[in-house]
Amino acid sequence: MNIGKSVIIKGDLSGSEDLTIEGQVEGKIELRQNVLTIGANGKIKAQIFAKIVIVQGEVTGNITATERIDIRDNGSVDGDLASPRIAIADGAHFRGSIDMQRTTKPGEAKPAEAPKAAAAAVK
Repeated sequence: MNIGKSVIIKGDLSGSEDLTIEGQVEGKIELRQNVLTIGANGKIKAQIFAKIVIVQGEVTGNITATERIDIRDNGSVDGDLASPRIAIADGAHFRGSIDMQRTTKPGEAKPAEAPKAAAAAVK
């Protein structure tokens, strides 16, 4: 589905299909199982939650993706990123923090912690 250049949305946007936004959105965008593409003309002021987020336009707000965030060469993000995989192209603009913690799936072992005795010996 596409949201064209002349479309302005104020409020919450949610769905269960891939979406490309070329217009303006202010509020919250939730496509938790799908791909969200912010086109080159897209101007977003929103909190974003999606499976994969591709930014070619401008985003002001935090982005959370369960799989990947990709900021392309003309993309701009002012906000925090949270995803296990993040790519920021040469020439892209980004200001914020990055959290790339992996979520463990049920049945997976968590990484072993270093023994406290060894950590104390380092002091």
